[in-house]
Amino acid sequence: MSDDPLRREPRIGTKEVPVLTEVVTEEATPRRAVDGAALEALARDLERAVLERLAPEIDRLIEERIARTLSQALGKELDGVRSQLTVSVSQMVREAVAASVARALKSSPDTK
Repeated sequence: MSDDPLRREPRIGTKEVPVLTEVVTEEATPRRAVDGAALEALARDLERAVLERLAPEIDRLIEERIARTLSQALGKELDGVRSQLTVSVSQMVREAVAASVARALKSSPDTK
């Protein structure tokens, strides 16, 4: 008998724990054959179960991405609208002030 645990001979009548290099035989249990239809049904059920578990996370990720994209797009559009409004309001104020000054100058007694 060898002292090397990898090459040792099994001892009959001893209660040693088997090591990985020892061959362990399993009783051969006959496996039932699974037909294609049952396998497809099992695959569909598994797919459905996985999707049901992942659906809330997928929805959250989609909503997050949409919100981020919309926020960026709205931010750009709002910047454009803000600059257009600034230009328009400045022009209206300039025109209103010019019209007011022109009216004041027309009706002023000093200009006669």
